[in-house]
Amino acid sequence: MQLTNAGEYAVRAMLSMASKPKGTVFTILDVATEGDIPLPFLRKIVPLLTRSGYLHSSRGIGGGISLAKEADKITLLDVVEAIEGPMMLNNCLLEPQMCHRQPHCAVHLVWREAQDKLKETLGKYSIAQLAGSWGIHPPRARRVKQASSK
Repeated sequence: MQLTNAGEYAVRAMLSMASKPKGTVFTILDVATEGDIPLPFLRKIVPLLTRSGYLHSSRGIGGGISLAKEADKITLLDVVEAIEGPMMLNNCLLEPQMCHRQPHCAVHLVWREAQDKLKETLGKYSIAQLAGSWGIHPPRARRVKQASSK
């Protein structure tokens, strides 16, 4: 189980925006640059975060993206699930009727406990809390390969 690149990039984008003054409107290019996010990826992520109610997006002069909610009202779990979908360690937790072994499966309880702990941990950290350390530990600058000269 691993967070996809899209999930990671969405978290970076939200942290980048939350680290700036409330009400700031960003260009997608600015967020991509600061968050070290490939621009095509960010263009796919923004609509998902907008549909989920975490971003505002507008086109035209003065347009851009901005947080749609207070950063302290958005959790890490919110952002991850907006991109990845509901967090489930196993199909039996998402759709119990899919598994006929659930009533007597010893592992089912372990999956449930692990999932609950993971969701609890991700749900207790707001984007605002995490954005506070964004400026202290900014993303690494992209390394550009340079042609060697001989």
